[in-house]
Amino acid sequence: MNFVVAVDGSEASDRALDYALTMAEPQGATVTIVHSVEPRILVEGGEEPVAGLAASGDRIVAESLEDAEMRAERVLEKAVERATDAGVEATSELLYGDPVEALPTYADDVDADGIFVGHRGLSKRYEGLVGSVAKELVERSSCPVTVVR
Repeated sequence: MNFVVAVDGSEASDRALDYALTMAEPQGATVTIVHSVEPRILVEGGEEPVAGLAASGDRIVAESLEDAEMRAERVLEKAVERATDAGVEATSELLYGDPVEALPTYADDVDADGIFVGHRGLSKRYEGLVGSVAKELVERSSCPVTVVR
């Protein structure tokens, strides 16, 4: 039995990992801890939202792919260490792109028995506008998805 656990460094994903480990350990299941690399685009300074590219000036900062990969590797290393400390065999995998698309595809490819994900991750502001990643994973995944609060 293999579970896929999505982590992003948030408290919610930490809780999802902890819960997945409590489910995996008594069953002798393994976990694959994944993080979907998607460089961040941040708007810095000013109180008003950016109305368009011309109005953005120097306020938009894009994270490089290399920085996003390094950030993801740190998150994955910590998560694998936590799993190992809990006595659960764990591996990690870097995915690329929108987690709503990357996670269900990956879970299908590895024939996962379930996906564990936090209720809210680091992108709360974005999720409030377009819908929760967790909700979309439930809709798109062919295996069971456990959403942890």
